[in-house]
Amino acid sequence: MRRVLSFWLAAPALLAFALLPAYAQQAPAAGATGKIHGKVINPTGQPQGTGSVSLSLDRGNTLKYTFPVDANGDYSGEAPPGTYSAIYRAPDTPAGKMVDELENVKVVAGQDVEANIDMSRQEYIDKMPEEARKQLEDLKKANAEALKANVVINHLNADLKVVTQDKKDIDTAPQTVAQQLGASAAKQDVDAKVAEIRAAKYADIESMMSKDTQAKPDEALLWDNLGYAQAGEKKYDDAITSYKKAVDLETASKKPRMEVIGVAQAGLGEVYARTGKVPEANAAYDAAAKADPTRASLHLRNEAVIFFQEHNTSAQVAAADEAIKVDPNDAILYYIKGQGLIQNATIDPKTQRIVLPEDCTAAYQKYLDLAPNGPYAAEVAGILAQAGQKVSSSYKAGKGK
Repeated sequence: MRRVLSFWLAAPALLAFALLPAYAQQAPAAGATGKIHGKVINPTGQPQGTGSVSLSLDRGNTLKYTFPVDANGDYSGEAPPGTYSAIYRAPDTPAGKMVDELENVKVVAGQDVEANIDMSRQEYIDKMPEEARKQLEDLKKANAEALKANVVINHLNADLKVVTQDKKDIDTAPQTVAQQLGASAAKQDVDAKVAEIRAAKYADIESMMSKDTQAKPDEALLWDNLGYAQAGEKKYDDAITSYKKAVDLETASKKPRMEVIGVAQAGLGEVYARTGKVPEANAAYDAAAKADPTRASLHLRNEAVIFFQEHNTSAQVAAADEAIKVDPNDAILYYIKGQGLIQNATIDPKTQRIVLPEDCTAAYQKYLDLAPNGPYAAEVAGILAQAGQKVSSSYKAGKGK
């Protein structure tokens, strides 16, 4: 009953430089024309994604043909042959003013000329006011750091994509092995192969996340995935440390992702449940449900399932009851509850029939009501029959041969 929730890390945005303080494109005159295209680069060296480029025959006094600059800093258009100045203007540039100019742009009939306006050139920067140059240097430093961070984020996201697939492979290992070995394979061979696949995947995740938490130790999501792998390898003390790190980091962040906190708390709950620490497990799962109410039913259901897997009957009954409060229509919870309560059944010395606790009978009946054809329907109906209980549901026993 693992949970596979995919999260990705957001890359830092590059900062824009405020240019000094466009018009509709004018159609070229009739006759032969040439094409022009180019890119506008701002003083930080990044594309300038707004404004317009105009062609002028008189150094900007009259703008003859104007082309909008798109979000990537690109522009294109057509104009009659001639030698122009390419004038870049920002959306808020006052009339009669320009931000930058590229001289001697020759448009040739039937050709496509490239004319890039690069404001990161030293000549342009030297003409900027001192305060603007200082702002530019600060932005360049900030953007350089952002670009470095983006490289790290891209690498981490690539690893997280692999982790997501590894988790799916862990969950589907039984089906994969069944297809590989066939229906005639011995159970011990199937179990061994499943364990082999899962061990390899857990080791792969731990290896990646161990490196990635060193590269970005302040990212809770990486610690959560590291804890997942360590728990799968039964390195429970290490898993507890990693999960707690994830919870602490995300809780302290400016905008906590409650689903990440929920997953980490649920991971802690599983580790505690598998190591017999029932109060700690209950507290962690409750914290998971509280942190992320949208997945509360999933977290509490998993708690009941894990206690069931660990054969902790009293804990599984209590966990099933809590999960039923959140999702009273989940059939498996009533089966888990019934399986825990049947441990308290007795034998009638006169009839030699089993005597089920009242709550146990009610849980089994509810399971059959919700899942009359469910995977445990025949087993549950058989238990009720042995106890002399009438099955009050739409369950129909298969015909004997």
